[in-house]
Amino acid sequence: MDRLGLLFDLTALAGDIKVEVTGAGLTDRLREAVLISLFTWRQADPSDPLPDGDRRGWWGDSFPAVPGDRIGSRLWLLVREKIVPSTLVRARQYTEEALAWLVTDGLARSVFITVERIGIEAIGIGAEIEEIDGAVSRLDIQFPWEILNG
Repeated sequence: MDRLGLLFDLTALAGDIKVEVTGAGLTDRLREAVLISLFTWRQADPSDPLPDGDRRGWWGDSFPAVPGDRIGSRLWLLVREKIVPSTLVRARQYTEEALAWLVTDGLARSVFITVERIGIEAIGIGAEIEEIDGAVSRLDIQFPWEILNG
């Protein structure tokens, strides 16, 4: 049986889809779900200030199987922002929002997010996820801010 997975380059913030045979690689489905959730653009809320006037978002969110269900994060809204405390607060809020479905859908007991400035040109996002079986997984993502800023 084949399955799909996401290959993601955190430096370039670019991804690709890979098909693999069950049991070969792609052992961390939770990691893949987190990366898809964080680096897929969620449509901006009507009250969000838009960097270029476009609310973006995945077209599939227009026809959700569960009313109000949306995929991705609004981290893209931070484009052209300076790394200041208020930006880090928004990055944490957007990350929490993007990963809340893990608890809502019963895939995790809890999700704890940390966001920090790394030097003058990068941010780090940490996601600590307590899975249903009690195991705790942690994913740390660091990326240069100029990538988000184009």
